[in-house]
Amino acid sequence: MAEPTREDERFMAAALRLARQHLGQTSTNPSVACLIVRDGVIVGRAVTAKSGRPHAETQALAEAGEKARGATAYVTLEPCSHHGKTPPCADALVASGVARVVISILDPDERVAGRGVVRLRDAGIKVDIGVLPEAGHQALEAYLMRQVSKRPHVTLKLAVSTDGMIGRKGEGQVRITGPVSRGQVQMLRAETDAILVGIGTATVDDPELTVRLPGLEDRSPTRIVLDRRLDLPVGSKLVRTARDVPVIVVADDAAVEAGTGDLDARAARKAALQAAGVEVLEAGSIADLLAALASRGISSLMVEGGAVAARAFLDADLVDRIQLYTGPLTIGKNGIASPFDRKSVPVGFRRVAEARYGDDLFEEYERET
Repeated sequence: MAEPTREDERFMAAALRLARQHLGQTSTNPSVACLIVRDGVIVGRAVTAKSGRPHAETQALAEAGEKARGATAYVTLEPCSHHGKTPPCADALVASGVARVVISILDPDERVAGRGVVRLRDAGIKVDIGVLPEAGHQALEAYLMRQVSKRPHVTLKLAVSTDGMIGRKGEGQVRITGPVSRGQVQMLRAETDAILVGIGTATVDDPELTVRLPGLEDRSPTRIVLDRRLDLPVGSKLVRTARDVPVIVVADDAAVEAGTGDLDARAARKAALQAAGVEVLEAGSIADLLAALASRGISSLMVEGGAVAARAFLDADLVDRIQLYTGPLTIGKNGIASPFDRKSVPVGFRRVAEARYGDDLFEEYERET
């Protein structure tokens, strides 16, 4: 397409911001936004519903009604062209009489992959592709990762003291950062499909791993525990709330085969967890785990707790983003060392953001491409 106009970029930027509204809430579908604009005025707007359906385009067109005829539709991802549980959005746009469709990025889903654009153009609709594509890829990075690489996009979050510690042995959770930083982490949870901790964190801290911001409790992600031997206590908060918010325990048969557990006792622990509503997933590696999560429609994963879990993902080279919060606290004796701190960020990551949250320093790093 020709260079996008300032108006095109303005409306697409608004659509991309709207698309973030339901991140982590649209099941197997991406969180997509659509604006219907006529004579410079938004007459219809929508984001993919929390269940994943209806899609953004059909909702925005319904709001616009007859005003959609001759209008321009701004869509953050190529409209679908296949019949699934709902009719194709490309067909809905054609039927509405819109004159032009502006798309940020194409959909790599093999059922779409340019076919939506062809359907629109065959109907005589002008289609422009590639308005704010970098922002489009960022807004849809988790969905794109699952579609292209068949695994979730992984964010590693660490809170580290000034002396490079993430906790103190035998004391459970230690508050390293302040309330503003903790609020930021809660928002990240609310925008993420799943959150993961190691069994050490799950047993010592006994966390719930839910979203605790008032009004956003229903946005709690699926909770995952790396637990090779199935040691998660049935009385833990995670297990007790498994029927309210899903819990997946990731076990490894090889741990028993290697002599690190009794088969009968393990079978009993597995049965007890399953009876409480916990899903037990067998996975021999981090790569196997991520593939299994992707097959369940999980597009984004936040690794939040434990030096062992963090190191496992780093060693597997399967971390895409690092969010590092450095607090003013010095832990000192009996501290649990972080896998890294701001002076020793793993090779292959570049800093893309920095902010101050009270006394805390926040830094965000992304994998170099």
